[in-house]
Amino acid sequence: MSTAHEAGARRFLVVSHTHRDEAVAATVEVVSALRASGAEPVLDAHDRQEFAPHLNIESIAELGDDVLIHELEAAIVLGGDGTILRAAELLRGSECPIVGVNLGHVGFLAEMENYDLAETIDRVLRRDYTVEERMTVDVQAVCDGEIIAETWALNEASVEKRRRMLEVEIGVDGRPVSNFACDGVVLATPTGSTAYAFSAGGPVVWPTVQAMLMVPIAAHALFDRPLVTGTDSELSVRILPENIGPGVMWCDGRRRTELPAGSTVSIRRSKHSVRLARLNQAVFSDRLVRKFHLPVSGWRGARRENGGAE
Repeated sequence: MSTAHEAGARRFLVVSHTHRDEAVAATVEVVSALRASGAEPVLDAHDRQEFAPHLNIESIAELGDDVLIHELEAAIVLGGDGTILRAAELLRGSECPIVGVNLGHVGFLAEMENYDLAETIDRVLRRDYTVEERMTVDVQAVCDGEIIAETWALNEASVEKRRRMLEVEIGVDGRPVSNFACDGVVLATPTGSTAYAFSAGGPVVWPTVQAMLMVPIAAHALFDRPLVTGTDSELSVRILPENIGPGVMWCDGRRRTELPAGSTVSIRRSKHSVRLARLNQAVFSDRLVRKFHLPVSGWRGARRENGGAE
């Protein structure tokens, strides 16, 4: 960075991508608005390189080099849920809140839509938002007594087949619960209940519920229902040694680990949370209806609210 680092400046991380023209335009707008307000925009090294053709990168601070995570006031994330998950990786262990602006499809984690960008920037600069704490889980994979992966997830850790179906044993609190053949098992948080776990047939869990989920994928078993436990439990999936092929573990669809036969993946609640900034006070049910376009207009309960009797 050619400009001096300003002591006492308000610093905002901007996380985006260059895959769509809309995201590039939104990033340029956010960086320009932050500069105009006297705030200091910050990009991580990857984004500084990606946006070099579109921004004057020399005047933008680099995360970890010019600005440390604890110096950030907030992160403005432009994209879909995948971009927010990347921001959560960058901010792991910090208190920095994430403001998500949806430029993707469903964008369940994002707070605002792209047409609200100017208002979003203004409210972030005025600190006009509340912060919602989302639990994460610590994830460990072990094989033959050796730890082969230690990571974490905001949405879920999934154990999946590579080629052939997996023979697995699922467990809770160190005790076996069942074993069966399946395409995989999703171990999810309430935040992840509307992501992979939902696609696999799991329940929608409100973010304020303190719970963890275990959702089998295409299980060949009579007992194939999702399990919901408290956050003081440990959930585990063991790939039985007789499996012909290996499996694979994905965390938030971003971090991948090969799992030989005999591997066990377990999750526990993490001490670290992800802080999502909320600019409106809409209840979760309204967000659920809006994001999934649920047909509430024909719901019979609405007629009773209007005084109709059957």
